Amino acid sequence: MLADRTALYLHGCDAAEPAPVHVQVPYDRWPARRPGVVLHHGPTEPGDVVELSGLPVHAVDRALTDLLCGRSRRTALACCDQALATVEPARREAVKEGLRRRLLARPDRRGRRKAEQVLELATGLPESPAESSVLLVVVDGGFPPPASQYVVRSVAGCEIYRLDFAWEQARIALEYDGYAAHADRRAADAAREEDLRRRGWLVVRATAADLAEPARLLAELRAAFRHRGL
Repeated sequence: MLADRTALYLHGCDAAEPAPVHVQVPYDRWPARRPGVVLHHGPTEPGDVVELSGLPVHAVDRALTDLLCGRSRRTALACCDQALATVEPARREAVKEGLRRRLLARPDRRGRRKAEQVLELATGLPESPAESSVLLVVVDGGFPPPASQYVVRSVAGCEIYRLDFAWEQARIALEYDGYAAHADRRAADAAREEDLRRRGWLVVRATAADLAEPARLLAELRAAFRHRGL
């Protein structure tokens, strides 16, 4: 049975790594270890299984529940966001509630509290796994969860900008730079940022380097909040 990250990758969550291959077998089976295969033992209910390309695979909700209780919170949040993004916005909270029920029903309680905390952050709005990771870095750094894909509007109500993250009341924006820098893009970003500042926003930028070492990003955010008297 293909499980965990492998199952989610096959369901279209590219935040999950395609290798190694995660396989689940019953408790009473002990197949020989193979390179590139991660073995999981546990029960599988009939409703937890779907067939993809002729292979038995854990259903999305089962695979997400297992991943949420695992070690990689960033991968779990990114996969939850990607899975929710495929669901109509009006149904996303119901999907999350179904995942919460699955977490509570797990006989193995290990990782449940952490899983519930990560699931609470999932919205389906971040546009990349990196953005999901930025959100987790920010919350782990002690900041309240920002709104994702926040729309800045004109006085007439027209959309002007869409921010990766925003603390609306504080007028603090957080933008993730996930592209290769070039002169035209830098100029466009500078003009956009200057316009946001004129509209009363403080803008903090995050990069891939901040995901590995977030001290700089968190320091800039703390400075922005202090500037707002928060």
